[in-house]
Parts: sequence; structure tokens; C-alpha cells
Amino acid sequence: MQVALMIPCYIDLFYPEVGVAALELLEKLAVEVVYPLDQTCCGQPMANSGCFEEAQATEELFIRNFSAFDYIVAPSGSCTHHLRNKFTAAPDSPERRKISASVYDLVEFLHDVLRIRDFPWAKFNHRVAIHTSCSAIRGLGMASMSERVHDRKFSKPKSLLEHVPGIQFVDFERPDECCGFGGTFSVTEEAVAAKMGYDKLDFIGKSGTDYIVSSDLSCLMHLQGCARRSGANVQFRHIAQVLNGDAQ
Repeated sequence: MQVALMIPCYIDLFYPEVGVAALELLEKLAVEVVYPLDQTCCGQPMANSGCFEEAQATEELFIRNFSAFDYIVAPSGSCTHHLRNKFTAAPDSPERRKISASVYDLVEFLHDVLRIRDFPWAKFNHRVAIHTSCSAIRGLGMASMSERVHDRKFSKPKSLLEHVPGIQFVDFERPDECCGFGGTFSVTEEAVAAKMGYDKLDFIGKSGTDYIVSSDLSCLMHLQGCARRSGANVQFRHIAQVLNGDAQ
């Protein structure tokens, strides 16, 4: 199987080790990975801010880079949500629609497409709190929503992590509440975003966790900043690092 790997711009700039972990993990699973070298941003920050003209050229570049592939995988729920559900700054075309139909978050790809349930090279002897982003829950359906009280409870990230030896999961209050990042929201509404982050860390801190693990590094980046300022004693890992065996 050949897959085009899309690495979000903020991962490329600030956390390149997560992009490497995603690549290595897919290769361990016998996936042929192609990395289009001209890729930049998916256009989400501009589009979410209403700057559609600024987003158009970025989306058109994405289409040129990725439209030839049947599978596009990104270690980011928010970027995947944009590409699948809000990728409309570029003019409508068969190529644009194909990208929206072909893109998967890394967790979705492992869970739903490859149906992987075994990671023999990984081990993580820590207590883990799973944070699943708003985009991943409500945009991609990667976990159940607490407001839908009659729906079956599920979590695709947890279903994968359950097969990593040593992990102990901890529960915490209001697990699917927003962490406050919200992309450009954390810039334009800094005080509100920070308070939401501190509240999230307070709920998680009461669980006694060692690590917060998420498939969205943008949320982890925001929470990590809040933790540094508040002195919270917790560490952060992207799910790709845990499943790849990078984090022990």
C-alpha cells in the first residue's frame, strides 16, 4: 500500500520528531510512504480565520502535491478535519473532492483502514490520560461525544493504545471539553484560551497521570505551554511516538 504522508507545518517547525515517528511507524507496518517535498500548510489557519483568498493558493498547492494518491495520512485531527470537511477555499474540482475523500488522521488509518491491533516493538510503563481534540471527536468521529448520552462509548486512540504493554489509563472530569487552543483562537482570545488550558490541566492533574497523550500536537503544544507557566508536573507525547516505541 502506498501512502502520501502529510506533516502539518507546526509539526515540521516545532516537533519534527513526531513526523519522523509517524513515518517510521507506517514503515514498520509495511506501508510504502511517499513524502511530497513541496508540501507546506493545508490552509486551515487562514480559512478558519475567514481569510479565504489567502488560503486558496495554499490549498491549490496541496491539491497539486497530493491529488495523485489514494491515501493521504496526517498525524493531526484538525488538519484532517479541514481537508475532509472544510477544504473549500480552492475552486471545486474532481481533484479537490478526491483529496477530501482520501485523507485520514493517522489514528483513523491505523484503526479503520489497516485495522492494526498489535505494536510488538512498543512499551510504555506509565499512567496515561488521553486527550482527543474537538476536531477529532466532532469532526472525524474518532471518539464518542459526552453530549450524546445514548450513543455507544468508544475511543479509537484508546483502542490502539490498549495494545501497548505497560500503559495504565486514567479517567478525568470533562474529558472531551476543549483545551482552549482552537487554532487562531488562542492568539485572538489569549486569556480565555489560557484559562481553558489551565482548567483542562487541573482536571487531568487530579487523575494522577504521568503523561497526556493525544493525536493532535496542536492541543499538546497549547497544554504544554500552560503546564510550564503553571508548574504542572505532567509530560506530553503524541500517539505516534508511543505506538512507534519512541517513548518508554
